[in-house]
Amino acid sequence: MKCRDCGKQMTEAVEGYRYVESGLPNIILHGVKVRRCRDCGAQDVSIPRIAELHRAIASTIIRKDAPLAPEEIKYLRKYLGWSGADFAEHMGKNVATVSRWENGRLAMSSTADRLLRTLVAIKSPVESYSVDVLKTISPKGQTKPLRVGLRLDSSGWHEDAAA
Repeated sequence: MKCRDCGKQMTEAVEGYRYVESGLPNIILHGVKVRRCRDCGAQDVSIPRIAELHRAIASTIIRKDAPLAPEEIKYLRKYLGWSGADFAEHMGKNVATVSRWENGRLAMSSTADRLLRTLVAIKSPVESYSVDVLKTISPKGQTKPLRVGLRLDSSGWHEDAAA
């Protein structure tokens, strides 16, 4: 494959990839195809079954045994396809409160944390959800986010204990 930036040939390897496009700083995908241009340094990653991957990330987050980090709250809201106003309505809070949760200025109560996890567990995400919105998530706050390693096999995406 040719580099989209300089037109030179790219090399391809199956390797681990830090999936920062998710908006979460510690998502590592194992065994994905990564193409690199040796001349200009451009990189291209092939991530199959992206909707399934996002579900695996959400599922992993809601099973963690610590309070949700601000960037995880934002990821889960966007995973569900909700605007800030939609999220506030579902949570029974005002938009300013959920904004404070997502930017780390206010800790989410344990009741709200459990409600969000339950909503993610039982609700299907909005079908018209655009993956591009994940690029706008900016990690903030002091809560240490979950580190996740995921691997794709013939049955789908799964947590990778080796991560």
